[in-house]
Amino acid sequence: MREYLAQLIAESGTLTAQEIVLHITASAVLSAAIYISYWYTHAGTAYSKKFNVSLVSLTILTATVMTVIGNNIALSLGMVGALSIVRFRTAIKDSRDTAYIFWTIIVGICCGVGDYLVAGVGTAIVFLVLLFLGRVRNENRILLIIRGAKDQGEKMERLVFSYFNKRALLRVRNTTAEHTELIYEMPRSVWQTNYQKDMDIADALYALGGTEYVNTVTQSDEISG
Repeated sequence: MREYLAQLIAESGTLTAQEIVLHITASAVLSAAIYISYWYTHAGTAYSKKFNVSLVSLTILTATVMTVIGNNIALSLGMVGALSIVRFRTAIKDSRDTAYIFWTIIVGICCGVGDYLVAGVGTAIVFLVLLFLGRVRNENRILLIIRGAKDQGEKMERLVFSYFNKRALLRVRNTTAEHTELIYEMPRSVWQTNYQKDMDIADALYALGGTEYVNTVTQSDEISG
């Protein structure tokens, strides 16, 4: 019985047991580079340990599937049909995560068909690119929200206009019979000029009289988990 099972394992598909182990081991080794790259480029609040481990698992699983499919067209169609049933509902927190998912799938496919050179060279180049560019972040925007007496609206606009060198963009103006609310948007670099003034913008607005509140909100395109 043992000999029969050993023979089945050794003659599994068109590949030998050694080739299967080599395919899956190569994918595991290359997935380590993906793991390190994701850890480095996502250091901070956006980093997810679970997602990083999933990338490693996805690489190995893709290589395993490709090893099973091989050159069998019928099997590949059946596998695609079976996998198409799966629906993923997890939201992508960072647009770079999509690139990492594709990276793991491509490495898994290359290792699964035994094309280690393509997998290795591609992984090395992508790793270097992300090493230098992976820490690039969108500059946070600042929202300045001001609410005050309606008859002070023009004074508040002139003050903000002069304070930020005309670079604060008025996004919203809400008015009632008694009040005016202004919402300005500006890059953080422009907001920094506020601290170079003798008086903070909030204090300057309150000094006008009739200002009810001044709120500042940091806005970013990236979602932290």
